[in-house]
Amino acid sequence: MKVIDVDDAVGTVLCHDITRIVPGQCKGPGFRRGHVVRPEDIPELRRIGKEHLYVFDLADGYVHEDDAARRIARAAAGPGLCLDEPVEGKITFTAAVDGVVEIDADRLLALNSLGDILFATVHGNQLASRGRKLAGVRVLPLAVPETLILKAERLLEESGPIVRVRPLKAARVGIVVTGSEVYNGLIEDKFGPVVHDKFRSYGCTVLGKRLVSDDQAMTAGAIRDCLEEGAEFIVVTGGMSVDPDDRTPAAIRAAGAQVVTYGAPIFPGAMFMLAHIGDVPVLGLPGCVMYYRASIFDMVVPRLLCGLDVTRDNILALGYGGFCEGCAVCRYPACGFGKGA
Repeated sequence: MKVIDVDDAVGTVLCHDITRIVPGQCKGPGFRRGHVVRPEDIPELRRIGKEHLYVFDLADGYVHEDDAARRIARAAAGPGLCLDEPVEGKITFTAAVDGVVEIDADRLLALNSLGDILFATVHGNQLASRGRKLAGVRVLPLAVPETLILKAERLLEESGPIVRVRPLKAARVGIVVTGSEVYNGLIEDKFGPVVHDKFRSYGCTVLGKRLVSDDQAMTAGAIRDCLEEGAEFIVVTGGMSVDPDDRTPAAIRAAGAQVVTYGAPIFPGAMFMLAHIGDVPVLGLPGCVMYYRASIFDMVVPRLLCGLDVTRDNILALGYGGFCEGCAVCRYPACGFGKGA
């Protein structure tokens, strides 16, 4: 910051607001801090009594806060994002598609550690709808040295983007509903419609729903029928507990699936199974998915629809933050549930 004559101020950045007073009419800021002085501003500055100004001189190797934020944002943004214009020096990242947010927390920390750069994001690995605001970046001073921005750009060029949104794939889904009581018409199926609506909200096509008894061979056959019809994603509802009549895990294995994990440190969602037959995910869903707005389903399914490889370690890592507090009014995904991994 330096003091210069107002006539020499063109192209410099004001370090503070300059008040304009019109006696009997108004009093307020005539020029805001951060304003880049233009030739046409000089007469007005003189009219309000300014002979000298406190400024940053961009010619001395400084970058205005708006331009600094633009450059960092462009370097940090991956696919699936829109960047807003600066507002009070901050640029906001907005989801351009429905998909899963990915945040590189290590690179985020490295960028913030450079000093005078302030970059904040939502938690990663969650579903975000198009138009949701996901991150913001600005610099602390009104102007920063060009060397700092170059250092940030080099860091991001070497390591890749910090924020991206992976779009959901509109998969063809097969649903297998287990339970002899449903199969025999003793009770109405309430599970299948819930899962159907969830997949429809993701843009998927549900090929159909098959009702099967608790018979292991019948369930395994229904899974294979889904594959033959071209299902790219299969879910089997119910029958996931340790009760002797609950045979869904065995049926999934009998259908030829390779199990990634059975059991997840998630409440609700503990009795969950993730398996694959070739490239097709096969999920065993516990009954809690039917009753809770947010469960293991909402953490895992969007990732799989985005083509992400979900491993056993990924599922185990969900235990940190995997306890639903059962709020009277559910705020998911605007809460900590499932955000630990």
